[in-house]
Amino acid sequence: MGTVGESSGNDLQPPRSYWRWSKQDFLPEESFKDWSTYKSALSQTCFRFEDRLLSRSNDANELGEIRKQSENDMKRCLTWWDLTWFGFGSVIGAGIFVLTGQEAHNHAGPAIVLSYVASGVSAMLSVFCYTEFAVEIPVAGGSFAYLRIELGDFAAFITAGNLLLESIVGTAAVARAWTSYFTTLLNRPSNSLRIHTNLKDGYNLLDPIAVGVLAIAATIAMISARKTSQLNWIASAINTFVILFVIIAGFAHADTSNLTPFLPNGAKGIFQAAAIVYFAYGGFDNIATMAEETKNPSRDIPLGLLGSMSIVTVIYCLMALALSMMQKYTEIDVNAPYSVAFQSVGMKWAKYLVALGALKGMTTVLLVGALGQARYTTHIARAHMIPPWFALVHPKTGTPINATLLITIASACIALFSSLDVLASLLSVSTLFIFMMMAVALLVRRYYVRGTTPHINLLKLAFFLLIIIASSMGTSAYWGLSPNGWVGYAITVPLWFLGTLGISVFLPQQRTPKTWGVPLVPWLPSLSIATNLFLMGSLGSDAFIRFGVCTLVMLVYYFFFGLHATYDMAHQQYQTDEPLKAVGEFHISEEPLKV
Repeated sequence: MGTVGESSGNDLQPPRSYWRWSKQDFLPEESFKDWSTYKSALSQTCFRFEDRLLSRSNDANELGEIRKQSENDMKRCLTWWDLTWFGFGSVIGAGIFVLTGQEAHNHAGPAIVLSYVASGVSAMLSVFCYTEFAVEIPVAGGSFAYLRIELGDFAAFITAGNLLLESIVGTAAVARAWTSYFTTLLNRPSNSLRIHTNLKDGYNLLDPIAVGVLAIAATIAMISARKTSQLNWIASAINTFVILFVIIAGFAHADTSNLTPFLPNGAKGIFQAAAIVYFAYGGFDNIATMAEETKNPSRDIPLGLLGSMSIVTVIYCLMALALSMMQKYTEIDVNAPYSVAFQSVGMKWAKYLVALGALKGMTTVLLVGALGQARYTTHIARAHMIPPWFALVHPKTGTPINATLLITIASACIALFSSLDVLASLLSVSTLFIFMMMAVALLVRRYYVRGTTPHINLLKLAFFLLIIIASSMGTSAYWGLSPNGWVGYAITVPLWFLGTLGISVFLPQQRTPKTWGVPLVPWLPSLSIATNLFLMGSLGSDAFIRFGVCTLVMLVYYFFFGLHATYDMAHQQYQTDEPLKAVGEFHISEEPLKV
């Protein structure tokens, strides 16, 4: 672990304490110096927004200068083995053990296995995109850093907001599910350990146990990434044995008559469930955020990401099929489906083993989530989208303690009040939106390089991307309006094909990945755009209302704070704090996009 405390001369200032609370640590930018400078900044909002909309970061900036905002480096202590188990531990938890029963009962029926196939295909397409970026740009920011480079500051902010929303809501959802399985282990009703209130339905069951579990997971993550990895190995190994038991015992007690009717709600039910159970695949993006702590990112990240997600997809499909054959979908318990299913086939003792395995799985999801989400937050703070105090890395632990506390406290507040079904639908919208943006960014990265790509090719790329996105949205909308029709697909699907073909035929690739790249470009990224938008369209209107309200809040924050902080950061209109003065001034270069 190193620090950025070296002076450009011979003078070295003593390092400041990690625990500090001055205004300079939260609002160091010139725009927030006093009310006069803030009013002046607000008067330039339109000009600054245009600047941020058109400017782009670059690989060197994200890999080098911006990391200095953390003052200390994170420790490079992880290998492909750690990342594989992190991938396994970050994904298998509340999604498969809880949402499988919920969606089989409410929407898909026995066809829930096809819902996992559909979500798995879409997730793997996103994994390909993440892997190429993580290998090329191994920083803690994950998709936030990637989008800052390819799509600019504003797109990165919308993504950052959704990343934080996804992190907070996802962690809260897993913590709530942890409590449900804990009550099963104690042989008590699922809500018996929650506090009943007179609040609105869906928010009336307070969950202090979820808050306690979040606090413990965050504490472990703040101590050491390496120790968290070792604990994850142990918990994931135990969870693996439980999963094998669920699959083997489930098939041993299978009754194929439970698979009839296989499609109780038709294809619409499959994709409605697929959009929700996509949450079960969410979490793999945490692996990309650990690139900064990986010893050999170009080798370890592809092995860790692609290897773990391939195994997880197969496991999910087998577990979903086993559940559907053990118990009629109308009788599946929506809170603890596997435990109750084993009880229904006479294996009452097995429900305790399943509950223990589920708890182990959800515990590792919380552990890995506490690591990955804090690293997202750290890089977002490095760019000054949120106060740079959250970017600080502790000099002894090599972990971002402040960022971890931010996510944990926010998650705990939501987990205390909100039910799992309310959280899961909102989470899926944010996740699908982020993954769609990542596929767009990958196409831009491959086909556009500032200062090299001819202007006419930039216009062609924008035109073809517009066709791909619009046709994908059209397919999704037509599915929602007329699931059994075909006329709309006869228009939208060929348009998507022509848009992708146009990129393939009329645009030469401007950048070739140095080590590992997505195959079949532009077809796989374009398909990722289409599948993510299609799954978004399969969600209910309530999820989009919540998504819209949250996005509106983000935009208010952006125009009153984030825009001006990042503008000053990019143009270096503030004096760096004492430790960085000792380093010597550095300039963060962001290039305007010439259209």
